[in-house]
Amino acid sequence: MELILWRHAEAEEGIPDAERELTEKGLDQAKRMSDWLKSKLPENTLVIASPTRRTQQTAMALSSDFVTNNEIGPGAGVTGILTVVKWPNAQGAVVIVGHQPTLGEVVSYLIPVIPPGLSVKKGSVWWIKYRKKGDVIEPVLHTVMYPEML
Repeated sequence: MELILWRHAEAEEGIPDAERELTEKGLDQAKRMSDWLKSKLPENTLVIASPTRRTQQTAMALSSDFVTNNEIGPGAGVTGILTVVKWPNAQGAVVIVGHQPTLGEVVSYLIPVIPPGLSVKKGSVWWIKYRKKGDVIEPVLHTVMYPEML
């Protein structure tokens, strides 16, 4: 399994929180990252997005064929995210388009050498794969990509 955690791109400030849209910079971040992801993702990658407007817009830059899941919205927990993606038993790759601090918590949980409190930057991708060593599943940080790197 490959788990790609993608934090929504830069969004406008304001309320209600769920309706905040991407800024022009955010739209550009989402486009650049989606172009990079499209060149790297395996076929039949499942894309799951939080129901907020900003995550929907970010996911839409990658694919119009994504699933919205309330369980990964703001305030979601690590267990909720890992349950939704069926970690580590799902086949193929799954992209989660979500929020901070949850995505940082997932990274720290799966890759314990990364200290708690990690802040996943807006628009960035953290790509985690796993390898099996006998009966033990070992998550491995494959790639970290920021929009400014593209």
